[in-house]
This record gives sequence, C-alpha cells and structure tokens, in this order.
Amino acid sequence: MTITAALVLYAVTWFMTFFIVLPLRLRTQGEAGEIVPGTPSGAPHQENISRKAWITTAIATVIWAVLAGIIISGAISVRDLDFRNIMPPATEG
Repeated sequence: MTITAALVLYAVTWFMTFFIVLPLRLRTQGEAGEIVPGTPSGAPHQENISRKAWITTAIATVIWAVLAGIIISGAISVRDLDFRNIMPPATEG
C-alpha cells in the first residue's frame, strides 16, 4: 500500500465514521423546547462538533489500522472478492 492509498483509506474511513457518530446523542431544539427563531426544530440544541470529531478520529484510527493490516498482510485481496470470476488468472512473478 502506498502512502497516498493509506491517506485516502484513512480519509474515507474517517468520514464514514464521522457520519455514523454525528447523530449519536443528538438533542434537537424541539426536544429541548428552545427553538431559535429562523431555525428548524430539528436543528441541534448544542453543537458538539469538536468532541465528535475527536471521537471519530479515535474510532477511525482503530478501524484504519485493522483495514491497513489486512491489506498489507494480503489476508484478503481483490481476487478473493471476485465471486463471478471476471478477473483473469494471476500471473506468477
């Protein structure tokens, strides 16, 4: 795995994890009973973006390490995911 591939894998993992973490423990303005004029009732009551970003970073780093380890070790390759046998046979060398 190249450095660029590792960075792209981390970025994708981070954003996917962020979109999962973002709605966790969300309290809307409608639930809090304090709707700010001009905002929808489904808007967050309190922003915790930096805390959620740190949580995302911790979780994404662990997930990335596992994925990078699998890719580097070769335990699972692209050929293992070729269920329809579309890829040509691997050449030795």
